[in-house]
Parts: sequence; C-alpha cells; structure tokens
Amino acid sequence: MAVTDTAGATRPKRDYSLVGESARRAVETGLASAEWYHTEIPRKVMKELMQRSDGPAIRDSILWIALILGSAAGAIYFWGSWWCVPFFVVYGVLYGSSSDSRWHECGHGTAFKTRWMNDVIYQIASFMLMRNPVSWRWSHARHHTDTIIVGRDAEIAVMRPPDLMRAALAFTGILDFRYSLPGLFKNAAGILSDDEKDYIPEMERAKAITAARWHVAIYVATVALAIYTWSFLPLMLIGLPRLYGSWHMVMTGLLQHIGLADNVVDHRLNTRTVYMNPISRWIYWNMNYHVEHHMFPMVPYHALPRLHELIKHDLPVPNPSMWHAYREVWPVLLKQLRYEDFYLKRELPPTARPYRMEFHDMPVGAAAAE
Repeated sequence: MAVTDTAGATRPKRDYSLVGESARRAVETGLASAEWYHTEIPRKVMKELMQRSDGPAIRDSILWIALILGSAAGAIYFWGSWWCVPFFVVYGVLYGSSSDSRWHECGHGTAFKTRWMNDVIYQIASFMLMRNPVSWRWSHARHHTDTIIVGRDAEIAVMRPPDLMRAALAFTGILDFRYSLPGLFKNAAGILSDDEKDYIPEMERAKAITAARWHVAIYVATVALAIYTWSFLPLMLIGLPRLYGSWHMVMTGLLQHIGLADNVVDHRLNTRTVYMNPISRWIYWNMNYHVEHHMFPMVPYHALPRLHELIKHDLPVPNPSMWHAYREVWPVLLKQLRYEDFYLKRELPPTARPYRMEFHDMPVGAAAAE
C-alpha cells in the first residue's frame, strides 16, 4: 500500500512492525545502525561531561524514596477520607511518572557511578512502570541506535497518521494496562512477540521470561492481599498508580519526538529540547534536554544543563515551555491526519551547521513545515 504526500508523490506506507517492509527497507538503505550527526565537542570537555558520580543520584534517590514512603504513609493513614487524595496525587506521580526517568537513566548506567546502585533503581522503576526490565533494556538500546526510524525503533510513541484518541488515553495510563500488563503475563508464560525477538538477543530471552514471572508474582500477591483484607488499598499502592500517576510522564515524554521528522540521522530533526520548571525537571531528571541526551547518551542527567550550554549554538532554539511546545505541535498532528509525511522542521540558529538531510522513504521539502 502507498500513501500520497503534500506534493502528490507516492511512497510505501509506513509499517511500524519491526519485522515488516519498513524494517527491510531501513536495513537496505542504510538507515539501520547509521552514523548520526554530532555537534563537535573537544575530547577533554566530553570526557569531563561523561564523568559519573554517585553523589547527585544518591541525593535525588534518597529524596525520591522518602517522598514515596511519606506520601504512601499519609495515604494509608487517611484512607477512607478525602484527605488521602492529595497524598495519592503525590504518590501517583512519584510512582507512575518519576520512575520513568529513574528507569531511563539507570538503564543507561549513567545515574550512579556504582553499577549495583543503577541496577537496583532500574529494577524497582521497571516494576513500577510495568516494564520487563530485560526486554525494555534492549528496546531502549534500539531506540538510541535507530531513533524514530520506522520499522526499527520500538519506542515510537505517536505513529503516523497519528491516533489522537490513543495519545489522549496515554495520559490516563489505561494503555499500559491494556498492553504492558498483558505483555508481562505473556512473557511470564514464556511467550515473546516477534518484535521482542527482533531486539532481544537469544541468550537474554530466558532472563526476560524470569523477570516477567517475578513481576507477575508480585501483582498476584497484591491482588490476593486486596481480596484477603477486602480493601482496595493494596492496589492503590501497587499497580494502580501506573494508571492515576502516569500523566506527568506522558506530558513530558510525548514532546521528545512528536510531530518531528522520522527516518533521518540528525537528532536535531527528530528530537526536541524543552525548557521546564524545576519541579518537572526533577521529576524528569533533566530529560527535557532531549536532543542533547540523544546526541551524547553517556552524559549523566545532572550534566545535561552544562552540555546544553556548550552545544546550543548548533541546535534549534528550545521551546520555552511545555505549553508552547504543545501549541506548536498540535497543528502538525492535525495536518498529519491527512498527509502523514508532513512534519515540523525546527529552524537552526545562524551559528549551526546545516541539517544532515538523509531521508530515505520520504521526498524532502514537500512535507516539511518551517
């Protein structure tokens, strides 16, 4: 099947499966595992930026765990009255949203210098997010190797043409219960999808099944406790926060790539940096500096603001706020409903090197909006 772009040209329809036609074309055209554009940084400076340290992550993790335990204690104490609501609001965001950035940075192994500290937080956060810690580690590695390459990247949040209802439902966490939780149960039963088999090495697949079984065992025990105590409280503390607390993760995470180009090898074209308030930045662990993170994924989260200052001359001007970013992207999504090749091309400052324009599946120029 083919689609028509804004210039009237036709091309094969996007196939987001990792084992379909788009995946084959990505390999054949050299998009898969391609060489990406990087802003030039002196080697000595880069080495300093990549220096890992336990201090910042220990400080932030102690605060994170203390707030989780404190809000949980308040929710339990006031359970049965409306006073528990504000405690669950805080607990939900810490459980269902801030766990995503902890999962992400510890998965990269950059949050802490000490490896076991990264591993512990990664495992805890993976459980909170209903993510198989083994399969998602490999999925995210693929995301960085082939960022928003159709048929290769398993973590494209909004596909084209965009499903706006699905994007809206993502704020509720319902989709995680619809897809992530059943996926864990399938993994626990020894079943891996074709996409999972594509990015999980064969020697790691048994570990993915074992990890899923541990997660499922905890969920089954939680449900059993809720039935035994005849109380909804255990579920409000384990599992359901993924529903009512994921909104901040989705609000920040969707902006990473939505509405921008796909099938390119320049992160300035397919990734967005957004300035955010200090609270959101703490919840998000500075992942709002997302172009910077994708260009240099081994730079720890606490060094990203410094990295941003060093390379911002070569990047599109960041969105000044999340509100500004959503206002910018909304018209793009509406146009993509009719012309899925349409995308927002962010303007570069005069000091920047030109975009590395390597589109393999779409005609350049006709689909871009300045």
